[in-house]
Amino acid sequence: MGVDAVLYRQVRAGPARHRRSYVASEVVADPDDVLLDMLNRVRGGGRTPLLDRIDPLGELVVDAGAVPQLLAELRCLAEMAGSPAEAEQVRRLALLARRCLAGRDVEIRFEGD
Repeated sequence: MGVDAVLYRQVRAGPARHRRSYVASEVVADPDDVLLDMLNRVRGGGRTPLLDRIDPLGELVVDAGAVPQLLAELRCLAEMAGSPAEAEQVRRLALLARRCLAGRDVEIRFEGD
C-alpha cells in the first residue's frame, strides 16, 4: 500500500475547452512503502504539515504554488532518512518537485492505494 507521486500536466483539446484535463507525465512509485514508512515516522511532528496530509488510501494534490513548501519538507525527510532506499526516494521526489516548479500548468498528486 505505497503512495506514488505523479506529475500531471494540464492539456487542452481546443480553444473552446473550459474544463481542465490532466495527463500523467512522470511517476515516482513507492511499491515497497518507503515513503509511507518515512511519513509515519514524521507525521504530527510539526515539521511536515503538507506531507502530514498525505492519505495512504486517498489523493493529495500539490499545485506549483505549494512546491516550495514541499521541497522544504522533503529536506526534513532527507535529514531523517535511515537507509539508501529512503534517501533515494526523497531525492527522486525532490527532482519531481523541481520539475513541477519549472513547468506551467502542472501539479503533483500523491496517490495512495
